[in-house]
Amino acid sequence: MSDGEWHRLHPLTPLLRGGLFLLVMIGVLVANLRERLFEIFLPMFTDLPPGVMPPDPVDFLFANNLLLIAAGVAVVVLLILLGAFRLSWRFHTLRIADDVEVRSGVLFRTHRRAPLDRVQGVNLTRPMVARLLGLAKLEVVGAGLDANVKLEYLSAKDADALRSDILRLASGRRLAEAGSDVGPDARPNAVAGGSFARATAAAVGSGIHGLVEGEDFSDAEPESIVRIPLGRLVASRVLSGSMFWLLGLVAAIIVAASISTVWLLFTVVPTFLAYGAYYVRSIARGLRYSIAPTADGVRVTFGLFTTISEVVPPGRVHAIEVRQPLLWRPFGWWSVSINRLSGRSSTDSSMDQLAAVLPVGTRDDVERVLRILAPALPVDGWSRVVQDGMLGPAEDDPYVTTPRRARLLRPLSWRRNGALLTSDALILRRGWIWRSLSVFPLARLQSIGLHQGPLARATRTARLAAHVIAGTVQTSVGVLDRDAAVTLMEDTARATMAAAAEDRTHRWAG
Repeated sequence: MSDGEWHRLHPLTPLLRGGLFLLVMIGVLVANLRERLFEIFLPMFTDLPPGVMPPDPVDFLFANNLLLIAAGVAVVVLLILLGAFRLSWRFHTLRIADDVEVRSGVLFRTHRRAPLDRVQGVNLTRPMVARLLGLAKLEVVGAGLDANVKLEYLSAKDADALRSDILRLASGRRLAEAGSDVGPDARPNAVAGGSFARATAAAVGSGIHGLVEGEDFSDAEPESIVRIPLGRLVASRVLSGSMFWLLGLVAAIIVAASISTVWLLFTVVPTFLAYGAYYVRSIARGLRYSIAPTADGVRVTFGLFTTISEVVPPGRVHAIEVRQPLLWRPFGWWSVSINRLSGRSSTDSSMDQLAAVLPVGTRDDVERVLRILAPALPVDGWSRVVQDGMLGPAEDDPYVTTPRRARLLRPLSWRRNGALLTSDALILRRGWIWRSLSVFPLARLQSIGLHQGPLARATRTARLAAHVIAGTVQTSVGVLDRDAAVTLMEDTARATMAAAAEDRTHRWAG
């Protein structure tokens, strides 16, 4: 599909895109007929005498001999909807050349274009229903707000192959000419003139085979460098920071039960159910997790019901953070998240999902993940980064830290607060209760700032801030020695300019 010609999406796309609307209509119909359905199928659960039907719209149709007219109207509406979905599919086309282009719309036309040299990643998502039909949706991550280009839906194999093609084109390599066995009139997905029934049968058969036997892609999933046991995943969710809120909620339920049942029913109980749903989603998301290096970047896959596989190309990671909540410390567990351009709004809830690249892991797991996320950093220095940064401070601590005169401003973490400049990264260390370590590759650093308030001036301290794209990573550390922080800022500025001038990761295969 990356031959520079216009192609259509999979023929089953209208079914998936319009299926939600049809389900809503069916739900409204069932809600209006629920009493009649209960009377017919479950009469023991109704309070009406046997043979007595409750009033509903069907009675009105029967009484006025409008049943055939209503059925005809329903058929006409259904045909109109199917025709509209089909027409929308015919006008929805894509082309992969120097850009990723998508044209859509019947009355109001939209033309989206994503330059390949600005691609920040490619995400492949397989929702549960789409997996049953052998389909997947592809999202090309752009470099601006609402800049993503979504291709939904493609066959799973075509989506995986197209992702590989886009990443190869974005890397600086051009695709080889098509093989001699592929004619000039060939079209993938059988959408140019193939049978809709054959395409549907093939897609459904492939989807069911993928669920039973496991999906088989030509670009095979590389072996993960980290394995997360189910027990560790469940325990980490239970011991997360939200556990304190959950315990408080349980206490509120106990108090509410002794005071007012109504208040408990309408306020606390729904919140408790929401927490339960959150834990289930969080655990399900961590299942089938894998992370591995590939020729086109780091591939992260996660999700049990809806599987998401994203590839982050080299040079697209702007910041990395390693965190350890207090309750994880006895087990030596850590999590890793990143800042990268996602092409989505900061209020999009899926941003947090895409930011977390390691839900929970040991120290060795973290070190392996850091090595593939920041391969430019010196290999021989990683052990020191882990030892002094994650677990520090050590006796010969190389970090610029909080001076003893200002320890009252950070009574618990004044020894741990610190910043360190290496040959390729700026590293910020903070926190005693909730430990965190932030790594900023110098080639991705936009600027460096130093801030002082009245109290900081009185104690001759300052706050150092690294300026990168917005995300979940903490980008500053406060109460550092002022003179040392000034020197560190100047050294970082010079090192950043040199690293940016030498950076070639945007064309990692060029």
